Amino acid sequence: MSGTSAALQPPADAVKPVRHPDAPAPGELLGAHYGQCFGCGDEQAHGLHLQARAGEGVSITAEFTVQAAHQGAPGLAHGGVLATALDETLGSLNWLLRTIAVTGRLETDFVRPVPVGTVLHLEAEVTAVAGRKIYCTATGRIGGPEGPVAVRADALFIEVKVDHFIDHGREEEIQAAMSDPDQVRRARAFEVNP
Repeated sequence: MSGTSAALQPPADAVKPVRHPDAPAPGELLGAHYGQCFGCGDEQAHGLHLQARAGEGVSITAEFTVQAAHQGAPGLAHGGVLATALDETLGSLNWLLRTIAVTGRLETDFVRPVPVGTVLHLEAEVTAVAGRKIYCTATGRIGGPEGPVAVRADALFIEVKVDHFIDHGREEEIQAAMSDPDQVRRARAFEVNP
């Protein structure tokens, strides 16, 4: 990525990321971490409905189709929607580490326009971990997984405790998520929100 800030450069003592032994297997569809999530939730009418799959190591592939509701300029995806797709994909990486983390910094390069109706193919990977800091990178391509790069991002996620969400979220949604009898869905609801 051109012009990546110093804040997104891992320190010299950063370590290579290690996939958690209980992480989803490569190729496994991750599903929505929370039904109301704009990025991946299936309960959001105009959301991205991003579909992420576990990759090899600590990597993710994902796709989403740009809909008319996602446009900024006539017929083209809004840059904020594209940044959201990158952020959602990058955040999904934390499920492979089995870590609750939030976006601390996201730097995005917009390389080419993405027309409505396009399937954006995303790839992301964790590049380093230093204490609570998780460094990662992602690209979004059009025309297929090997197509031209349309967007790319570098990000820094910060590991947090579930109290972060309890202290800052709306009580009704927090209680509903914490009451979910499905233990995996309950844990995943709190995995990537800022």
